[in-house]
Amino acid sequence: MSPSVRIVLAARARLGECPVWQAVGQKLFWVDVYNHRVHQFDPATGKDCYFDTGDVVSAIALAGTDRLLIALRDRLAWLHLPSGEVEIIHRIEFPHPEVTRLNDGKCDSHGRFWIGSCSDRRGQGALYRYDPDGSLHFMETGLTIANGLAWSPDGSTFYLTDSAQHKIFAYDYLAETGSIVNRRILIDLSAEAVEPDGLTIDIDGNLWSALWDGWCVACFDASGQERSRIQFPIPRPTCVTFGGPDLTNLYITSASVGLSQNEIQKCHTSGDIFCLSSVAQGMPTHSFGRN
Repeated sequence: MSPSVRIVLAARARLGECPVWQAVGQKLFWVDVYNHRVHQFDPATGKDCYFDTGDVVSAIALAGTDRLLIALRDRLAWLHLPSGEVEIIHRIEFPHPEVTRLNDGKCDSHGRFWIGSCSDRRGQGALYRYDPDGSLHFMETGLTIANGLAWSPDGSTFYLTDSAQHKIFAYDYLAETGSIVNRRILIDLSAEAVEPDGLTIDIDGNLWSALWDGWCVACFDASGQERSRIQFPIPRPTCVTFGGPDLTNLYITSASVGLSQNEIQKCHTSGDIFCLSSVAQGMPTHSFGRN
């Protein structure tokens, strides 16, 4: 393990994902997908609590101080805080039976929630945009596992990961209309036995990607050139986000799902939450409908 990487929560999650930093409360929200839980972690005290969602939960977005927007298997819902009540607000009809569930999601600078789906068949997944007015928009197709999303600091570029294709794409992004055009491959990791997973961006426009089965988090510049890889003691880091008072702490979720018992014994911290300090400064978290 890199000397600067530390475990901040022995979560032992099955599939920890989608860390989201709440600046107001200085808390980290994250999900354990297959245990159907949304967690709230306080780095200052080390206390972690969770809310049961009753279904697979893959992504979350801040929506004020008293609720979260969450993505369940095929529905979007409010998670009311602190009661934990789940209120369904939109059901998404998948166009193909091979699509299994919703996956990663994130809000843009206009408070719109972007959410991908994942499929057991190549090219059947999609990307959606859910707007504050309650409308749902079909934004992209031809994906398999729509994952890690981010926007460049100047708002002109949108990034989207397809884990199954081992690629991170870049699009021209039109912020006022919420449109994406001109898809191109920015990063291609298909020559390696790793899958790019969750993604975040720093103030200099560098992309930070958790590499599933890669034992590391990789940093790429805006042109797609790799700058560094930071090694972890677990094979499956899943997602990354910047947090802390100055957004200089990189929080990393991880997974134990799919590992053999022997692998878990060797990598017993799989599923924990890690932190990497002072490698870069991140961008503020955008909330749903409030930007």
